[in-house]
Amino acid sequence: MSIRVPRPLRPGDRIGVTSPSSGVGGEAAARIDFCVDWLSRHGYDVVVGACMDGTRHVSAPKEQRAAELTAMLTDPDVRAVVPPWGGETGIDLIDLLDYDAIAAAEPTWLVGYSDSSTYMLPLLLRAGLATIHGDNLADTPYVVPDGLVHWLDVAHALGPVTQRDSGLVADWVPFEEDSRATSWKRVGTGVWSVLGGGSAAASGILVGGCLDTVASLAGTPYGDVPAFAAEHGDLLVFLEACEYGAFDVCRMLHGLRLAGRFDSAAAVLIGRTAAPDAAGFTQRDAVADALGSLDVPVVLDLEIGHVPPHLPLVLGARAEVVVDGDRREITQWIQPQGVEQ
Repeated sequence: MSIRVPRPLRPGDRIGVTSPSSGVGGEAAARIDFCVDWLSRHGYDVVVGACMDGTRHVSAPKEQRAAELTAMLTDPDVRAVVPPWGGETGIDLIDLLDYDAIAAAEPTWLVGYSDSSTYMLPLLLRAGLATIHGDNLADTPYVVPDGLVHWLDVAHALGPVTQRDSGLVADWVPFEEDSRATSWKRVGTGVWSVLGGGSAAASGILVGGCLDTVASLAGTPYGDVPAFAAEHGDLLVFLEACEYGAFDVCRMLHGLRLAGRFDSAAAVLIGRTAAPDAAGFTQRDAVADALGSLDVPVVLDLEIGHVPPHLPLVLGARAEVVVDGDRREITQWIQPQGVEQ
């Protein structure tokens, strides 16, 4: 199956908002209203779907959520889809998506992270749809720090996009404090590093997501990364932990290793995390225990997860990562089929 990259997003295009997992309620509603308005003020035609209710852990019955996401991804007038945020149990709809219809339609950008990874990875593996692991809607108005690129600019791109270690460790501004925030709360500094020290350089197709959710797809028809690699070659596997403790992360990474998730990896990229350590066993220890024996570089502390800011990665794009002294960067080649550079 070929990898299908959507055409560049442009102001005036329609962006659909739907909640395939958790919806919107309470004080968070003001934030999402601000974000919808922010996109509109930047020239996009924003349409909000019916699956947005925030009174439960999911926005609607799974059949309705799957139907709305499929409809948006197959509507030729919708050029991008973005959820308000992730959630908890988006896995319940992945066997209800119409992958054949999505594969037959003109590709549409889908952006998100966290629980959004749960359906973004199957959409690449089963429909060949390239998606953007980056900000959710609630994060979209935040100003991007030096070195990184906004997900809208990635969706706009036609050709290579290079991003560099921002050095920034940040946090969100609470909704109740300021629902219109556009600047991250600076927490500290951080730097990419290679497990075991030294330098790294590798290239491959980007595949990955939130470890807490995509680990559950291993061994199912919706998470067959080894079959994808057999067709497309070397991979850059990226993963980030949301909230599981270090021992849980260690077990999940070992499980993915045993399931062949890293067999075709040219490198593994691990996102910075605020997930808890265990007594005498850190999140870094978990990565080293599970992945230290792989004969490929493991790059740590990238801005690709639940510690902002966010470095958007295109699942399905060919990329090269380099960590060598002061050079810490990743380049993605974004080339929609049939579109000339």
